[in-house]
Amino acid sequence: MRRALALAVTGAATGAAAAAARRVARFRPVEQPVAPVDLTGLDADAAAQRLAELIRIPTVSSRDPGQVDAAAFETYRARLAELYPRTHEALDREVLGGGALLYRWRGTTDEPPLVLMAHYDVVPVAGQEWSRDPFSGLVEDGRVHGRGAIDDKGSMVAILEAVEALVAEGFTPRRDVHLSFGNDEEVAGVGARLAVEAFTARGIRPWAVVDEGGAVVSGMFPGVPGQVAVVGLAEKGLLDVELVTTDAGGHASSPARDGAPARLARAILALEADPFPARLHDVVLGMIDAVGRQAPLGHRALFAHAGRLRPVLASVLARAGREAGAMVRTTVAVTRLEGSRASNVLATRALAHLNIRIALGETVQSTVARLHRVIGDPSVEVRVVSGNDPSPVSRSDNEAFALLSSAARATYPEAVVAPYVMVQASDARHFSRICDSVYRFMPFDLSREELSALHAADERISIAALHRGAGFFRHLIRSV
Repeated sequence: MRRALALAVTGAATGAAAAAARRVARFRPVEQPVAPVDLTGLDADAAAQRLAELIRIPTVSSRDPGQVDAAAFETYRARLAELYPRTHEALDREVLGGGALLYRWRGTTDEPPLVLMAHYDVVPVAGQEWSRDPFSGLVEDGRVHGRGAIDDKGSMVAILEAVEALVAEGFTPRRDVHLSFGNDEEVAGVGARLAVEAFTARGIRPWAVVDEGGAVVSGMFPGVPGQVAVVGLAEKGLLDVELVTTDAGGHASSPARDGAPARLARAILALEADPFPARLHDVVLGMIDAVGRQAPLGHRALFAHAGRLRPVLASVLARAGREAGAMVRTTVAVTRLEGSRASNVLATRALAHLNIRIALGETVQSTVARLHRVIGDPSVEVRVVSGNDPSPVSRSDNEAFALLSSAARATYPEAVVAPYVMVQASDARHFSRICDSVYRFMPFDLSREELSALHAADERISIAALHRGAGFFRHLIRSV
């Protein structure tokens, strides 16, 4: 009997090993050849000059309306019409609220429309050390330099270059194409919400929506050195919280133990020591499936069994770097601290502002509940300033995603297209209310250095990437 049991165990182990080997053998790239994108008729240098002109108009956002240069935004809108005259002749344009732009390019059918999004407000440059004037729009060394070059005037220019060229050649889309350009995305404003309200009031449900998000990057995945075009199917939730402690105060010469700043510091350290758990969501699993097929055999053997190794891979990604870690867990960043306004006066109130990005599968409510549990101090008030749950996950099994993927591969033939979770917030989340195919993708190949310059000093984009981005949008519009 013992011998029979041993043989059974050996046979089961051999069978399992054979099944695993077969799975690895089948876990290979799916070949889907496409014709390269046609860049004929798209003037790369002219596009760079037009982007440079728009960068020179400082459309800087602020949550304080008094700090916004309304004249700059008006100048920007007027200059768009001058730089892209054919687009403004062929498309209907309306201004929503304080300056959001909504264009309609009428198609030949009543099929649901394609919506292409961008925003033209930018973040401030104060306190940053730029090597060039951030609003010079300098074109140098094959790049366009300045605030908004990538985020997000570059995307807007790529869209408009594509539309302008198509209008010039007499092209009319089959389905309507709408361009939704926000004026207050960087401050989580209302521009995109007004666009969604306009669609809702008119009974329009988009076929697909494309906004800023993932890009074409290299070396972002273990064992895969080539390009990956990451398309955001969803984005994390956004929660702003204030931690507040209070005290009687007094003169700093006779401090009390365990005062307001000390209790606040203890709460912050508790959150730092006990981060949110790492979990591998289905979207991240889809990314591993797409990208892992390109890896060498050793890595492929691991990635082929990702579904069975979720906890292990979640832990690996959590430690793989800031970006990878942010995809698999809710993150908490302390962005502002306040205490006493005088150097010799004890604080009567200490405050920390937390900027929290909520992982898919969690909610504002569950996140706040965990903050209370981890802090474990009823004297620390957890005050919610604003928040929204993670977006729904968009479809990846439909024609819209297939055409988007095809356009990306045509533009970047060496790239693998993979879904991912966008860790930042975008205007696209508002469109999830009326569309199940909302994709977050910037069709630019960007280096790590270029990505790290977003919202930081020395933002720039290569002329070649801008050119390819225009080609992507033209190819996509023709396809749909």
